[in-house]
Amino acid sequence: MPKEDYPITTAVRELREKKVAFVPHLYTYVEHGGTKVSAEALGVDEHAVVKTIVLETEEKRPLLVLMHGDLEVSTKQLARLLGVKHVELCSPDDGQRHTGYLFGGTSPFGTRKRLPVYAEKTIFDLEKIYVNGGKRGFLVEIDPRELKRVVAAEEVLVGIRE
Repeated sequence: MPKEDYPITTAVRELREKKVAFVPHLYTYVEHGGTKVSAEALGVDEHAVVKTIVLETEEKRPLLVLMHGDLEVSTKQLARLLGVKHVELCSPDDGQRHTGYLFGGTSPFGTRKRLPVYAEKTIFDLEKIYVNGGKRGFLVEIDPRELKRVVAAEEVLVGIRE
């Protein structure tokens, strides 16, 4: 895909700045379609599509969790690991305020504020992953080790099947 065929988001700028090789993938965004829609559109396993979830502690401290598309986050387990009473999803407005991205287009790269990032450990076992490129309907394919390098993700085991 020629470079002019995809959006130059703050996420793309950070990937370029940190010299991360990536392959851009555009697809038709579907409201509330989630990773199932993007995986089908790209013809990839939903497990390799990594969603970026904006959460906050009871003290309203924001954080990002990177999770396989086919799993959910055990907020109880995450709270235990973080040593807090509970964590919950941010509202879409608060998530946008913290990251600079619209709900459904949140990337772990190029966020407005540098947030702590926690990633499901098994993401790093994959050969390649597809993560949001900073816009709805736009994923970037990267080596998961690059994800860890660029966002300094801490590995956690908090994924559950719903």
